[in-house]
Formats: sequence, C-alpha cells, structure tokens
Amino acid sequence: MQGLKFYPASHRYKLDGAWVPGVTTLIGKGLPKPALPYWAAKTVAEWVADQPDLAETLTRMGGRGPAVAFLKELPWQKRDEAAVRGTDVHALAERIVHGEEVEVPPHLAGHVQGYVDWLDSSGAEPILTERPVASRQWRYAGTFDLIATLDGATWLLDIKTSSGVYGSTALQLTAYGNAEFYLDDDGAEQPLPPVDRYGVLHVTEYGTTLHYLPASANEPAWRDFLHVAHVGRRAKLIDDYLIEETSHE
Repeated sequence: MQGLKFYPASHRYKLDGAWVPGVTTLIGKGLPKPALPYWAAKTVAEWVADQPDLAETLTRMGGRGPAVAFLKELPWQKRDEAAVRGTDVHALAERIVHGEEVEVPPHLAGHVQGYVDWLDSSGAEPILTERPVASRQWRYAGTFDLIATLDGATWLLDIKTSSGVYGSTALQLTAYGNAEFYLDDDGAEQPLPPVDRYGVLHVTEYGTTLHYLPASANEPAWRDFLHVAHVGRRAKLIDDYLIEETSHE
C-alpha cells in the first residue's frame, strides 16, 4: 500500500495512489448552504451603501464592465481575507497549545489572548494537533485541528474564526473522529485515539467559547456525514444526468 499523502499547497489528498476527497469538500458539495447567496448579496450591498460618491467610484473603475466584475468578486475577496486570518490563527494556536512563545500580530492579539485564556481556564491537555487522517473504508481524508483531554474525556476540537459556528461542523468532526488512522511526524500510519466528545472552539477577537456536540448525537452526526458525503460524491453525476439532444436520429 502507498499510504496517505497530503499536498498542502492544494490541500488535496492521495490515498494509496488515488485522489480522495477531503471531508470539507464532501460536505460543501453535499449539503445546501441557503445563507450563502444572502451573505454574498449583503456584502455587495454594504459596499455600495458605503460609497458616498458611488457614480464617481464606478467611473474610476473603467465603466460598467470592470465595475460589475469588481462587484461580483467582492464576496470572495471577503471570504479569502477571512481565510487568511483563520490560517494565521490556526498556525499560532498550534504553537501555543504546545507551550511555545509566539509573536502575535496586533490585529490577532484579541484572538490569541482569548484562546490562551480558554486553555488556561479549561485545563485542556493536547494529545495531537494538525494531523492528516483518512478512511480506506469510506474513501475520504482530512486534517483535524486538535485532540485533547478535557474534564477526563478525549475531545476532538475544531478551531473556527468565522463570524458564527454552524451545525455542519459536527459532521466534519465526526468524520475526522471515525477515520481509521492519522499520520505521525514520520509519515507512518497510527490509529486514532478513541474520541469521546466533539466540539468547536470559536476563536474571535472578543474571546474563545466552546460549542459542543452532545455525546448522544455522536452517532447520528456520523451517519449524517455518510449521507451527505454520498450526495457530495454524486453531485457532478447528477448535474450530467440530462443530455441536450443534438440530432433526431
């Protein structure tokens, strides 16, 4: 067997020589996000409303075509800015949880201080951080943020820096927790420690809060992930079900 290979630049995975989808990719393709178009429209509307000289601003962009192109990209620019912030917080959080001293950029000071305060007050003890995982049975892979002991239980925790925490993250967490192995520092496959609980650490500039999955929901969330993953895998095939007629033969 060739094992699991993770390609950080593209955030893609190969398992035994074949590409496998990531957990978040499967969830993104298989679970509707009804709030997304409203968020995109709101982002554009807020930008327009904040331009006191809108006509002049749009003219400076070079006319209608370039202005429309700019406005269409606005939501994804906001998304990418948030993704960069999240990546930076994740990198700092991994070092902090292992007791390293870090130099914190001023714009992330609130995020980092809140995370440190939560670690101190919760008494969480890290077991593993930022490890690629995979399942041969279900053909998926991913990378979890943190497995730690907390109040005598083993928790798998995800760090989120977005404006809110969403229930679909529970599917992501249980997918990681039900993976068959993780890669250690040498790239060798190791079995995951049994996970008792799942939770999300919502790290914001105002502090860190824990959002947890009730233990009784562990199995239902895992089953829901498998259903969503099935739809995610079939999404492209579903799009191609109907073929335009090109002849009457």
